[in-house]
Amino acid sequence: MRQDQKFSFRFLFLIILIPIFSISGCGKNSNSNTAISDTGFYFDTAVTITLYGEENKQYIAQAFELCEYYENLFSKSIPTSDVSKINENSKSGIPVAVADDTFRLIQKSMEYAELSHGAFDITTGALSALWDFTGEHPKVPTETMISEYLRTVDYRTVSLDVNNKTVMLMNQGTILDLGGIVKGFIADRLKDYLKSLGIQNGIINLGGNILLLHEKPDGSPYNIGLQKPFGTGGETIATLQLADKSIVSSGIYERFFYENDKLYHHILDTATGYPVANDLLGVTIISDCSTDGDALSTTCFTLGPEEGLALIESLPRTEAVFITSDYRLTLSSGLKKADNIITLKE
Repeated sequence: MRQDQKFSFRFLFLIILIPIFSISGCGKNSNSNTAISDTGFYFDTAVTITLYGEENKQYIAQAFELCEYYENLFSKSIPTSDVSKINENSKSGIPVAVADDTFRLIQKSMEYAELSHGAFDITTGALSALWDFTGEHPKVPTETMISEYLRTVDYRTVSLDVNNKTVMLMNQGTILDLGGIVKGFIADRLKDYLKSLGIQNGIINLGGNILLLHEKPDGSPYNIGLQKPFGTGGETIATLQLADKSIVSSGIYERFFYENDKLYHHILDTATGYPVANDLLGVTIISDCSTDGDALSTTCFTLGPEEGLALIESLPRTEAVFITSDYRLTLSSGLKKADNIITLKE
């Protein structure tokens, strides 16, 4: 079967090296070197949490309960979610009272929309649905339909009332889609929760959004392989050695289809309504906060290699890897200086 008949989901390939060690951790950490993992399915993706010590398995289950809570708040496909209620009321322009976490996430989304001058925009829900990248038979919409749906895209039409914690869509037909930031936000909340239990070491993986809890129990960094765009069998293009960081990637190889031998990917240009057209295959963001990394990966991909790199260089404690169409890697200055962090494959 040809690839052009199906959309494709591609994620970071995670390599975890677990040596034999004895840890002297605190809180819920264990003296066991046993790594335990479990996987659940939330937000239309696999969520894998890895901790150390058999006695911590119960906390993975509790973390999944937290995932379910956030899915019920943020999913646009669950009718009772905050996001669904906001979208439903876009027809009438009625403010919707939302949970503190929902308000906080949308507020953060607006900050990145402002920072990127609309390159990052959570009001693309209707336009993304028109393209139907996750459907069985996606196809390129007509130019007329794209123009019509593009009118619903404008982050400036999202009205936030800080005092009453309400959200209102002022543009009829606008649909919020938090997919460009929500996994990062939830990863940060999971990390906060696990740290509150005294758990010091572990890995949170939300469908390729990787968030590291400190270092490995022996004090060494984790080894994270960056998947080669369109590679097969978990083929990697570079390896990162990191601790206590978020690693998030966006690229044209995640969801796409072919029509008339041309590739169409899911990262849409909010100015044209078509997939972003630049020289990039993917962008990986390394940051302290996964919410930031998630939003920045989409933002920097949309801005392109030059503007995207300039943005990264203006931000503290944030690094990036840009992969161009010829599979060359452009690194932000912090990665260039610290050659022990990243190893490029020949």
